[in-house]
Amino acid sequence: MREVCICKTGVLTGFGAGVDALWEGSLCGATAVRPVERFATGRYLSSSASWIEGLERGAAASLLYPLLEMLLDGFGEVPRDALLVTATTKGSIDVLESLRDGAAPDAASLATKGVLEWLAARLGLSDPGMNINAACASSTLAVARAAALIAAGRAEAVLVVCMDLVSEFVFSGFSALQALDPERCRPFDRSRRGLSLGEGGAVLLLTSRERAAAEGLPVLATVAGWGAANDATHITAPARDACGLIQTVQQTLCRASIGAGDVAAVSAHGTGTVYNDQMELTAFRALFGERTLPVHSVKGAIGHTLGAAGGIEIALGVRCLQERLLPPTTGLLEPEAGGEEMVGATARPIAGSYLLSTNSGFGGVNAAVVLRREEP
Repeated sequence: MREVCICKTGVLTGFGAGVDALWEGSLCGATAVRPVERFATGRYLSSSASWIEGLERGAAASLLYPLLEMLLDGFGEVPRDALLVTATTKGSIDVLESLRDGAAPDAASLATKGVLEWLAARLGLSDPGMNINAACASSTLAVARAAALIAAGRAEAVLVVCMDLVSEFVFSGFSALQALDPERCRPFDRSRRGLSLGEGGAVLLLTSRERAAAEGLPVLATVAGWGAANDATHITAPARDACGLIQTVQQTLCRASIGAGDVAAVSAHGTGTVYNDQMELTAFRALFGERTLPVHSVKGAIGHTLGAAGGIEIALGVRCLQERLLPPTTGLLEPEAGGEEMVGATARPIAGSYLLSTNSGFGGVNAAVVLRREEP
């Protein structure tokens, strides 16, 4: 199996553009969750989300396109032969809201195919691309797919682009599910009451080790392993015994040829909902025993960015390995029972070379990747 290198990363979150902004905001325990100004929230459980300042539709049919422009600004050139893999759960869903408000929608912009075509043209790629929509595990699976293509010798370079918006459609849906925290989410806290939505995107360039060397690309980290499994339990709730996530992580560690003891830190899904966070703690105890393993969630800082979550968290995970530091879990006051030795409200050092990043979504899907630090 060929080595899979992460050579470039870019993110756009409620903190602004760039991994630096995300890193600095996360590290100081700040939050970008604030009152929504894009639509009226009076009918919903919450009035807050993490949204991107200055995102204007302009002539575009959907806010997704200006989001992508902001995300790609400054990312630099992409190899023309790179394959394209995108991840989004709702794509240009705000176009439907325009239809509700009486506007004539641009039919081409409703389908994800329009986003793929726009990206290929914007970046000069010949590959028409493919989109992965697997709920909140979408972009973790997109990175896993990209890594599998490179590892198997079926691609030399793959660009992964992840994105999702805060739209009234999605906001009202999570409100109807009683899944929104009325204030701000508090992942892994005993008093957590639900999630906060967020919007954002991530772009990651993955290549083979040989291609990175040939083009003089920096290697930020490597994707050592990946896995996925479905617990087939419930449309929205995870299996209480965490069987799907446990199987996913076991696959991931096996593919990376490492043991549970080699994992130095975990970037968890950590939504702030009662059942998700409990399921994850159950899985981590089953996988890692009673050892003190640093675990964190970034969703208290930037909200739950749905299909973009895994990509953003992998970009942040690369930075964590480089800095050998895991940010605090923003919003955490009193850890859930069983998580006292894992989650923390302060930054903690990472003593090792492997970081596990996991995501779980509606329909019982679970996905994980393990990143390996690139030694200078």
